[in-house]
Order: sequence, then structure tokens, then C-alpha cells
Amino acid sequence: MDDCLRPTRGSAPGPALPQRGAFGRHVEPGNADAGAIAIPRRGFSSRVYAALDLGTNNCRLLIARPAAGGFRVVDAFSRIVRLGEGVCSNGRLGEAAADRAIEALRICADKIAARGVIRGRYIATEACRLAEDGPDFVARVKEETGLELDIVDRATEARLAACGCFPLVDPQADGVVLFDIGGGSTELVWVDRVRRHAPMGSPRIRSWVSLPAGVVTLAERYGGIQVTPDVFKAMVEEVTLLIASFPERLTLAEAASRLHLLGTSGTVTTIAGIHLGLERYERGKVDGIWLDDPAITDVVSDLQRMSYEERIASPCIGKERADLVLAGCAILEAIRRAFPCARLRVADRGLREGILLELMRADGAWRLIRGTDAA
Repeated sequence: MDDCLRPTRGSAPGPALPQRGAFGRHVEPGNADAGAIAIPRRGFSSRVYAALDLGTNNCRLLIARPAAGGFRVVDAFSRIVRLGEGVCSNGRLGEAAADRAIEALRICADKIAARGVIRGRYIATEACRLAEDGPDFVARVKEETGLELDIVDRATEARLAACGCFPLVDPQADGVVLFDIGGGSTELVWVDRVRRHAPMGSPRIRSWVSLPAGVVTLAERYGGIQVTPDVFKAMVEEVTLLIASFPERLTLAEAASRLHLLGTSGTVTTIAGIHLGLERYERGKVDGIWLDDPAITDVVSDLQRMSYEERIASPCIGKERADLVLAGCAILEAIRRAFPCARLRVADRGLREGILLELMRADGAWRLIRGTDAA
């Protein structure tokens, strides 16, 4: 198997997380009904944290303060940079791609400085893991922006995704199959059931696998503009073969009726937005929504029938993602076939939220905010 197509797997990635604490309920700026308690701006409630995720396709930043039940977002940034463009075939980061990423990272650095961030973690994922010049790029980022990027391993990426999405696990289910469809890789994580009396505790990860297939890598190999039914089928079959490496896959498939899927990616948020008929993407309407199997099938079928121009015109897709969305749908289709759960919950959250929660938990932030549970 080609190195770019070799799954990585394991169990319980990273050190075990503490069993109690407030997990990421977003409190958006200006949303007084989002559930946060009004807290004087002193102590930990005024400390500002930052999380940055530089992936194969996107550069994302989230800046937040601890708040009752989670954190309050004070600033955010997201830009498609396609850092991993051509990495799987060339083994190196392209000059134009690196320049795009640096430009986005400069904006992030300015925001971090302007918001007075006292602690942050800034990670790079699959593109920098694969590229032989990934460390050189990290050094350039430090020199030109002042940001110190950490190229994280796949186990860390899987753990952070699970931490960030954990509040959306249904405590009535026997567990979830969480998936994060990225630009260069897809993480699959089996998260055990949530104890009914501790729904905001830490995720118990049973097993995980990182598949070297993402929306950028698949679109580059198969093409993303004109996607015929045969091309779509070939993408699904490739990912299906990779999923076969998932530990205890057959056990999970047999238990699918008692589990649910939990997806975090532009693919699933796009499907949710189209399902809702949104005229523009609205996170508040998408994050946490449940989709049943027929609804997903209908949207994916509609997307397959759309022309490239129609995908560009869709308010939930746009030009920057029109050539990637069907690759994401193919990955999702392979996941649905392997784990035929009746329900999928959509998460517009993930690595950045997981980073923030781990940082705040390590600082004991919630213990020092009046009116919150002990962390």
C-alpha cells in the first residue's frame, strides 16, 4: 500500500483525560440566551485562550474566555488555504500554498495579539505531517508571524476531535462513531457511551483509526469538477478498503442500531445546511442538528446531480469548496455503509474546541469561576 494510503490505528489515543469538567458549550458573542452566566471580568473569566488548527485545507482560529458550562467565544477566523495541495504526489508543500497559509496565519497572529491571549496552542496536521519540508515551513511561520506551530500526530488529532465534539454525544446511546473528514485525512473514533449522570465528562475512547484520505487528496486523485457516478463509486470503494483497518469494525457494525454517528467536517455541515434550505450558512442552526439516513441520502443524491456551476452557486458550498464536496460525500458514504447507524449528529466544532477545553481544564479555569461545576 502506498504510504499516502496507509491507515494509522490505535486505541485510547493520548493520555487519559480527567473524568469531570465542563465541556465545550459554545457561547457566541452577543448571545445572551446561549446559557452562559453573567460573570464579572476578573480572574479566570477574563483570561483569554486561543486555539489554531492549520489543516490540509483550512486555517482556523478560535479565541475564547472560560465561562460557566464551557467558554465564551470572543473572536474567530477561518480561511481555505489548501496548504496540502499536491503534497501526496510531490512530497513537499507548494510555494503558492505555503504563501496562502502564511498570509492567513499573519491575520491569526494579529488577532491573538489584539485579544491579549495569555495561553494558546497552535497545531498543524496532515499536510505538514506528510510534507518532507513540514519542519522548514514551521520555522518559516515562526520567523514571519511569531506563531509556534506544533505538528501533532494522528492520535492527538483524534483525541482533540473527540474532546471538542463530546458534548453532542447522546447519553441514551451505547456510544458513537465519531468521524472528522479533513483535507488530507479522516479520523474515525469509537467513543464509549456517556454515563447518564456525567454527560459533560471526558470521552472514553475505545479505539481509533486515521485514514489517509481527505477531501483534498481524493479530489486531486479523482477530480472534483466533473464527478461521474463511476468516479464517485471508485472514491467510495477506496475509502471502504481503508475503513477495513478500523479496530473492532465488525463489532461496531453489528451494534450500529444502538449507536449514532457524530460528524465534524465541512462535508456534514454542508449537507445539514442544504437539508435545512439555508440561504446562507448559519452555525447556530447547524451545530447539533440530527439527520436521519433518508435525509442524508437525499442531499448526497442531489449533490451528485448538480453541475459544478450549480455547486458554486449553492450558498452552503461556494466556489472554494465546489470541487471538494463530492469527495467528502464519498468518504461519508463509505462510513455510513461500514457503520449503518440510523442517525447522524452534525458538529460544527472539533479540534479548536478540544484544544481550548484541554487548556482551560489544565489551568483549572472552571473551578475559579463562581457558579460553575468543579473541573
